[in-house]
Amino acid sequence: MNERDNFILKAKRIKLIEETKLKESSSMEVNKMDIDDRRKSNFSSLGPLSTSNGSISRGNSSNNAKGDIRKLVIKNFKSKPSLPENYQEHTWQKLKEAVVAIQTATPITYCLEELYQAVENMCSHKMDSQLYVNLTGLAESHVKANIRPFLAERIDKLLYLKKVNECWQFHCQQMIMIRSIFLYLDRTYVLQNPTVHSIWDLGLELFRDHIATNSTVQSRTVEGILMLIEKERNGETVDRTLLKSLLRMFSDLQIYKEAFENKFLIATKQLYQAEGQRKMQELDVPEYLKHVDKRLVEENERLLHYLDQCTKLQLIFTIERQLIAEHITGILQKGLDQLLEENRVADLSLLYSLFSRVKNGTIELCGSFNAFIKTKGKTLVIDPEKDKTMVQDLLDFKDKMDYIVCNCFERNEKFSHSLREAFEYFINQRTNKPAELIAKYVDMKLRAGNKEATEEELEQILDKIMVLFRFIHGKDVFEAFYKKDLAKRLLVGKSASVDAEKSMLSKLKQECGGGFTSKLEGMFKDMELSKDINIAFRQYIEGNANSKELAQFYAIGIDMTVNILTMGYWPTYPVMEVNMPPQLVEYQNVFTKFYLAKHSGRKLQWQPTLGHCVLKARFDQGPKDLQVSLFQSLVLLLFNDCNEMSLEEILQATNIEVSFVSQKYIFYLNDLFKFGYFLTKPLLLLNF
Repeated sequence: MNERDNFILKAKRIKLIEETKLKESSSMEVNKMDIDDRRKSNFSSLGPLSTSNGSISRGNSSNNAKGDIRKLVIKNFKSKPSLPENYQEHTWQKLKEAVVAIQTATPITYCLEELYQAVENMCSHKMDSQLYVNLTGLAESHVKANIRPFLAERIDKLLYLKKVNECWQFHCQQMIMIRSIFLYLDRTYVLQNPTVHSIWDLGLELFRDHIATNSTVQSRTVEGILMLIEKERNGETVDRTLLKSLLRMFSDLQIYKEAFENKFLIATKQLYQAEGQRKMQELDVPEYLKHVDKRLVEENERLLHYLDQCTKLQLIFTIERQLIAEHITGILQKGLDQLLEENRVADLSLLYSLFSRVKNGTIELCGSFNAFIKTKGKTLVIDPEKDKTMVQDLLDFKDKMDYIVCNCFERNEKFSHSLREAFEYFINQRTNKPAELIAKYVDMKLRAGNKEATEEELEQILDKIMVLFRFIHGKDVFEAFYKKDLAKRLLVGKSASVDAEKSMLSKLKQECGGGFTSKLEGMFKDMELSKDINIAFRQYIEGNANSKELAQFYAIGIDMTVNILTMGYWPTYPVMEVNMPPQLVEYQNVFTKFYLAKHSGRKLQWQPTLGHCVLKARFDQGPKDLQVSLFQSLVLLLFNDCNEMSLEEILQATNIEVSFVSQKYIFYLNDLFKFGYFLTKPLLLLNF
């Protein structure tokens, strides 16, 4: 155990002795009060007291009348107690030797308890003011002497910092030991005089005034600290404990801001200003963003380990300004499009996080995000070669951007609004075509035979379609194409799901109102009424099967289904008179008679262009069912009587307009004949 440890142990013993004395004094006061209370009742039995020359006397009780007042006489001391001659000088000399021993780290020749008692005696005899002045002068002279080594020739910066730190640590330890000896002075005289510093504060003030604020010492110390911090920022390992101790010294001396912080922030600005410009040229945007994030983490660690927390706000602001705010435009122009195109979710999240730190960062990011969507979306809509995949590409693009807004941009409402505005802008750059293609896409998804999705997945697809639908301006164009395609699905029976059809109709009604969907709803009502009419018609046929007029239909084997369509609900179709087989004409007449009998005053107009048939054909290689339109069936039936017919002969025999005769019909026949399928006698199932 060294001498310094002995000093500390002795100081603790002195503090313990003082606390014990205070407790004993308090206990004696309580006991005295208790004794006085017990004796108070016996004062009446005492005889009268008499006083003479400062002594105490009491009269004889037998010589006084009962009930007389008894008196207690207190006599003065014969001589007043006095201190030895030159007590103050001798005692201060003893205390001075102890203080010098502490300052020079040499053994103290006196017992610490004795020194403490000496301080207490001097304070009790009104010597505390002079004692404080003497102690201040002694401490000041010692501190002044300590500055000399720091004003010598320049030495290594790291060694200089270690010497300053060593001086500071020794000074703090010395003041702690000195205060333990002069503790009574600190708790009496100092407390009674608010303008007087405590012994600890006195030590801080002396060190600050004579060492820390010395221009040479301060500048060299700060230069050394900044050098170590710069080395650490460049990846070198430094003594963080030394940095922490020196910066705590500045804080304790209350010169942290003026001595260190301002210079530190200037150095930080210069470092990161140059680094930001250099790294922007050297690194790609993702690497640059990671570098900035790394720098922020490192600076927060410095705040945690040795920098004062009062520096945090300005330090982080300086880094954000020099590495982010000054390069917002460069970062966005250099790498945002690539990040969005390649769906770099992690990098986009980091970009948003960093831009959120600086003023107008997210605003600039939102503007560039909007510009990217408009540019990218325009390429999907404008190019006619991409029409086949336009809608699916738009849905995929929308999903991608939605994911980025939700997961990278923290569902920021500004970005969501910007996304909607950008889609609405570019999707209407090509008039009417997107609306048409969206309607066609819905038709493809709702058509029977679509095995790509389950009902739940189909519902999700329809929801996404409605998002695109909200963006288009030509909603009337969408309605026209959607109505046309819906009519085909309903009439041909190719709808994948009635529930899906009604769900889509409900979504359109919710979006555009009842007026938009009233005709579409009427189409569904017509189909439901047509089912009831066909059931009644079959019952009518069965009930009159014995009549000559209806018996022939059983022999022919024709099954006809008729859909009654309200003209105002359905798309407008051209009226065409074609040459139908006699059996079909008779069947139409029977149905017309049946229907008008139930609904007098109505008019039926047959639409052969909407009819479709199932032909049961017998080929040499076996029977086949052919699902064809009514016009196709009329052409095929002609080949029951011949093997070859010209186009002119077909048109004349069927009375079909040439515009309705597609080359695919001819190719269809050629393909049948090429693969060895020859018609012998087809049967007919009709559906108008």
